[in-house]
Amino acid sequence: MADSLVIVESPAKAKTIGKYLGSKFIVKASMGHIRDLPKSQIGVEVENGFQPKYITIRGKGNVLKELRDASKKVKKVYLAADPDREGEAIAWHLAHYLELDEKEDCRVVFNEITKQAVKDAFKSPRPIDMDLVNAQQARRVLDRLVGYKISPLLWKKVKKGLSAGRVQSVAVKLINDRENEINAFVPEEYWSITAHLTQGKAAFEAKFHSVHGEKKELHSEAEVKEVLAQLTGAQFTVGEVKEKERQRNPSPPFITSSLQQEAARKLNFRASKTMQIAQQLYEGVDLGKEGTVGLITYMRTDSTRISPVAQEEAREYIEGKYGNPFLPETPRVYTKKNASAQDAHEAIRPTSVLRDPESVKAFTSKDQFRLYKLVWERFVSSQMSSAVLDTMTVDLQNGPAVFRANGSKLKFPGFMKVYVEGNDDGTTDEDRLLPPLAVGDKAESKDIEPKQHFTQPPPRFTEARLVRALEELGIGRPSTYAPTLETIQKRNYVALEEKKFTPTELGELVIQLMEEFFPEILDVEFTANMEGDLDHVEEGMQDWVNVIGEFYKSFEQRLAVAEEEMKEIEIKDEPSDEVCDKCGSPMVYKMGRFGKFLACSGFPNCRNTKPIIKDTGVTCPKCKEGQIVERRSKKGRVFYGCNLYPGCDYVSWDKPVAKPCPSCGGVMVEKRVKGETQLNCTVCSHSEAAEEAEEAAE
Repeated sequence: MADSLVIVESPAKAKTIGKYLGSKFIVKASMGHIRDLPKSQIGVEVENGFQPKYITIRGKGNVLKELRDASKKVKKVYLAADPDREGEAIAWHLAHYLELDEKEDCRVVFNEITKQAVKDAFKSPRPIDMDLVNAQQARRVLDRLVGYKISPLLWKKVKKGLSAGRVQSVAVKLINDRENEINAFVPEEYWSITAHLTQGKAAFEAKFHSVHGEKKELHSEAEVKEVLAQLTGAQFTVGEVKEKERQRNPSPPFITSSLQQEAARKLNFRASKTMQIAQQLYEGVDLGKEGTVGLITYMRTDSTRISPVAQEEAREYIEGKYGNPFLPETPRVYTKKNASAQDAHEAIRPTSVLRDPESVKAFTSKDQFRLYKLVWERFVSSQMSSAVLDTMTVDLQNGPAVFRANGSKLKFPGFMKVYVEGNDDGTTDEDRLLPPLAVGDKAESKDIEPKQHFTQPPPRFTEARLVRALEELGIGRPSTYAPTLETIQKRNYVALEEKKFTPTELGELVIQLMEEFFPEILDVEFTANMEGDLDHVEEGMQDWVNVIGEFYKSFEQRLAVAEEEMKEIEIKDEPSDEVCDKCGSPMVYKMGRFGKFLACSGFPNCRNTKPIIKDTGVTCPKCKEGQIVERRSKKGRVFYGCNLYPGCDYVSWDKPVAKPCPSCGGVMVEKRVKGETQLNCTVCSHSEAAEEAEEAAE
């Protein structure tokens, strides 16, 4: 008969841990939180020290009865929820419900779900950490006060269903501010001159750098012509050669934000999908004969620290697999990225580097494998030697003008043999080889190419860029990034178009009202300082009630002013030229969850709606009669299909273009490859740069 009951959050985690602990333990799942603040009211007694009024979450009755019955049949109950604020709060609520003494050694935590880690954790249980619990309570109460005080105001003055929150409001403001920057941006003209050079059989490029010994930027065609007029023929002479060796260091192992960013860049995962799959890898995957094993460490962390045991295992693996040159003399240690980073957990790493991606491929889903491979490669590479590059800078003289050629060659791959971090523009590091040039050597120009450019506005935020911005500003914490991105889209404050955030009219309106009446909620420094105060609660340095009380003093005053002075705003429907095909009334543009759509103005008598269809100008390649139009899936993702659907079921995730394939006449679609747009044929293997297609069309 079992002596002990262990309670975790999920059935998957319970299944994995149950196999490790044996028959003396019963392992059951609480299915997440068991108590929370009520949805129907604010649930915080402001006049009574901000005490939260918790209620049992609806639908948890059977689970709680099962846990209570099981707890009465054992000598000891262990609470093994996740090792963070939320996990500590779940444990505290369970202790309260099961009438356990929170000061007893009932709390068990582990950073990875492996047999050894779990067994070691049960050797040293501890009391519930009330500092962690209070930090979670403070966040919950603070967010409830902001949300439940401001949201009804927005409902009354603007539109039902709106909400406001500390982190989500700052995120929307960042997106709005970026859009304003883009709209206010004035492009500036500049030019480049590229010399396409040859030396013997070798071809290379050099760009204009300086004239008469002074570096010169070119701002107009007249300045370009002035430089070209000073060139003395097609021959260039090498005036200076600089060669040096450069080292490149590996990226640190993943933290929550960097995992979300890299999964977006390399795997095209949304932040929420990344966290969902990471949770599965953490809780355990059935590896056949080996049984169910947690493949990665806990995935909500902002620490790059790793355990000495994991570090040593990685070093042994690297030396055995790649050889001694790939192993640095001393282990790599990574410091905190910023002062607000917590150090409670390790970085995200594989629970064992000996479990390489190929060895688990047969037991994981496609997405699990891809994310595990990313985590594994990043961790292993973080403990490897630096890459070594030979760089070469060559100045070539033609008359008074100097053109500069840059080249680099990977001399020793080091960590790059395993993994190279991505970047937001999708470009990759490739060798740019120059011929072996020496001072006095001659090169001939095949072509001198002047080109006009214009400065570009700052880019819109992708999910990865927004997460990075929030992290750098100290806004939010590892557990909040993915839910924040989901919330601002659900509220229709922003739209995700071509993987980039744009503000909606509703989002802009709400932020304008917030800036006028609740500026501190949108103030980055204020919000970051509040995050710091909440961290201090976790560390036992501040009392959570005092932190909330200090905030609430000015907040309450602003609420009173907003109630009195905020004017009611009517969001009018935008008229369209469309006529309802059911009742004949004019249709209007309305704002929905995934952007604008057409609705009958005769609502509620007529509830007809239509999506707004964008024509691509491409004839359907399947039926040859319809036109390819842009549509949205139920989840808001853009795809392309025939306008004669359901008569024709042609669909494509990639945008078709009007230009047929020059090789086979098939339909060409746009693809992003290494940060550039390519046109790929859907029938044969032909591909070309989008610029080439545009020139051909002209």
